[in-house]
Amino acid sequence: MTYQETPRAPLPPFSFEDAVQKVRMAEDAWNSRDPAKVALAYTRDTAWRNRDTFLNGRAEVEDFLTKKWAKENGYRLIKEIWAHDGNRIAVRFCYEWHDETGQWFRAHGNENWEFDASGYMAVRHASINDVPIADADRLFHWPQGRRPDGHPGLTELGL
Repeated sequence: MTYQETPRAPLPPFSFEDAVQKVRMAEDAWNSRDPAKVALAYTRDTAWRNRDTFLNGRAEVEDFLTKKWAKENGYRLIKEIWAHDGNRIAVRFCYEWHDETGQWFRAHGNENWEFDASGYMAVRHASINDVPIADADRLFHWPQGRRPDGHPGLTELGL
């Protein structure tokens, strides 16, 4: 028996508005720091490259995110669309987090996403660099969770 998942709108091919919506949906999910919820946005056999880590399938994604958010305290993320075409979206992002010693970092990255016909992400390639920052240099100060609608995005923050 073939398993058919409920479509996850918006569906490809993406308009600009659809792609922007998909990016914000991903940002909101990642800011929830709920690995099980986030993993549901990906195909069952999703293929990832995250920095130097290669993952296959939702279970590996969920495990990876569980470990990630156990280490990256105070995690707050902003994503911004870079480009889109058909079933692909390119994103740039920054997130701030601190380690167990209280050292803050700003991670700068780019992602390339490819979606299946049902709107689930099938492929994710992420390149990310962490830069140590002082507490005074932090820019993401909203309460843990979803970024408020009125909070500036990456372009507005000069990132």
